[in-house]
Amino acid sequence: MEKQVLTTHNDGNISDVQKKISLFYLFEKRSFDIFCSLMGLILVLGVSFFLFPFCLFGRNKGPLFFKQTRVGQYGQKFEIYKFRSMIVDAEKVLHRNTVLYKKYVANNYKLPAGEDPRITKLGAFIRKSSLDELPQFINILKGDMSMVGPRPVVEAELVEYGDHISRLLDAKPGAMGLWQASGRSNIGYPERAELELYYVEHRSFRYDLVILFKNIASIFRAEGAF
Repeated sequence: MEKQVLTTHNDGNISDVQKKISLFYLFEKRSFDIFCSLMGLILVLGVSFFLFPFCLFGRNKGPLFFKQTRVGQYGQKFEIYKFRSMIVDAEKVLHRNTVLYKKYVANNYKLPAGEDPRITKLGAFIRKSSLDELPQFINILKGDMSMVGPRPVVEAELVEYGDHISRLLDAKPGAMGLWQASGRSNIGYPERAELELYYVEHRSFRYDLVILFKNIASIFRAEGAF
């Protein structure tokens, strides 16, 4: 797994945000992450058995899982896991088509619902139901991610955070976060950046639980998912 450090704090010291975070909160958060990820892996196994036969033919043919490099805490890069919802080599297809890629960037690093030629019919279903996100329990157990935190971004998205990149990277990225609880794909930059940074400044275990339950409610309502 790639663990390349992307950015560091200018003075090399612990940031003001980090100083506010108690060791007890970090212990609570990590303990909760481990418990939830172990329980979540049962769901991952169950969904894997359901999806695997579809990966043997048609446009769905290919690996069950999709990996993509994201930027994590303190700028460390890691591979995020998802159930594959796109055709094989979807990233290459995106970058080869300059018109498609420009539209992708202009639309907050995603393509409008129903306009992404890379997504399979099965993929559209698991995205709508958020089942594609379940393998991130693996990332949580490994410690790359937390249950709650800013959504891990691709390196190109960091530009959206301007001078606040180091603030964003103070927190471990999460499978669920304030941005998702507030509307997910319905909210683009710069509003998304403001929400993520607000969480970093105000995080606590109690706040994490509030955000977690709001995310679960939005999943059942299928808000902002495509």
